[in-house]
Amino acid sequence: MREMEFKMERENLVSVGDKVNITEGVLPSSYYYTIEPAVAMSANFAYYERLSSKEGIVKSIDKTPRGFFVTVTFDEDEPKR
Repeated sequence: MREMEFKMERENLVSVGDKVNITEGVLPSSYYYTIEPAVAMSANFAYYERLSSKEGIVKSIDKTPRGFFVTVTFDEDEPKR
């Protein structure tokens, strides 16, 4: 099981247990992921860390002074370095 964290700016856009769709964005030397429809965005990931799943389940939502952080689980293994 792989977990990935996404930054969400506003509250109540997703809930724990929701099934979410993910899209991949491409930068010149990395990849990033978005919970659709533009709900939350991930950090940048290297090529070897690319996500193969396009669907996940919201595991938790943490409220911090910097915003909301959504943890999503995917049915795939953690990337190997």
